[in-house]
Amino acid sequence: MKCLLCENLSFKIICKSCETTLLTPSFYKREVEEGFYNYSFYSLSELEDLLSSKYYFFGDKIFNILAKLSFEKFASTFHYNNEIISIPIDDHSRHEFSHTAILAHALNSKNIKAQYNVLKATNIVKYAGKDKEYREKNPRRFKLTNIYDKTTILCDDIITTGATIREAKKALEKKNNKVLFSLTLADAKL
Repeated sequence: MKCLLCENLSFKIICKSCETTLLTPSFYKREVEEGFYNYSFYSLSELEDLLSSKYYFFGDKIFNILAKLSFEKFASTFHYNNEIISIPIDDHSRHEFSHTAILAHALNSKNIKAQYNVLKATNIVKYAGKDKEYREKNPRRFKLTNIYDKTTILCDDIITTGATIREAKKALEKKNNKVLFSLTLADAKL
């Protein structure tokens, strides 16, 4: 097989050389609302083609590599006194796998445990290429199940305007959950 990025022969879809030279994550912080932050590992320009792999059968392999390089590495160094639940935003599997579930799973560690199928959008709307006004006029209307009085981290692939993350945070807080922050692979504003 050939590496997707450099096209050299590789046993993996992205070779080790490209992982270390092209996919070394940085750490970006953005205030989503007063006192609440999102942390991203890449700018959108660094990952745009790879993020679109979520629409293809091989996308799970790409997301597993990106999750290992970023979310898993973050979890190995993050410490908190209580147990935290990582919650993927709308972890549907319309394309054979859930890219947000892969990200949340990579956070599993000593005090972070992923929970799946608990935060679902009841309004299935695509935000790709849409502006802030469209996103705010067409909320996802999240439904939350089985999570009460917990400390959580939200997980998504990309932050654009922050509308989805703010809406997901509000859904969790309605059931007395504390949302520490959100994590995304990429930030569209960078």
